[in-house]
Amino acid sequence: MEILRIALTGGIATGKSHVLKRFHSYGIPTIDADRIARDVVQVDYPANASIRRRFGESIFQKDGQIDRKKLAARIFDSTPDRKALEDIIHPYVRKNIDKWFDQIALNEHARFAIAAIPLLFETHRQADFDLVVLTTCQPDNQLNRLLKRDGIDEIEAKKRINAQLPSRQKEGGADFIICTDGSYVETEQQITDVFKALIATLEK
Repeated sequence: MEILRIALTGGIATGKSHVLKRFHSYGIPTIDADRIARDVVQVDYPANASIRRRFGESIFQKDGQIDRKKLAARIFDSTPDRKALEDIIHPYVRKNIDKWFDQIALNEHARFAIAAIPLLFETHRQADFDLVVLTTCQPDNQLNRLLKRDGIDEIEAKKRINAQLPSRQKEGGADFIICTDGSYVETEQQITDVFKALIATLEK
């Protein structure tokens, strides 16, 4: 059965995880690229060995797991290093997401499914999806959320934000935009409106 492939994207700390959880609560199959990215770098996975070859032993713990803080400090200080890491991880993430969509189409009665892909536009993957949902918020809110969430200083937070395209550059490629600057109730209403619009798209 053909299903609509929908991408959920947006900058770091703009509310993607919350929006994805709410869509999941409506019974929509969902998957998170960030979670896959964490899984494929575990010990004994090919991406782990590739990262070791590219970045060396200094970013690894004694148990063979990646020291995420050390790796983050390195990649957010170096665009070439960040691109190298993305080149290692993204093919595995893409393969897993494509396989997941195929399984949803075969094994479930869902008419659409949603993949959260933070770097959708940065990796030029938007054409792989039927529709794109974008989460946005004001830069000050984004920064404050990131500072509170990750416990990093402002300099490090801005490095992470600046490593992604600004929301305004993504808006033209989005079919739906959910702005998370307002209250919980206001965000919920937008999520509900998008859900209804997706249903309406299927009924056309």
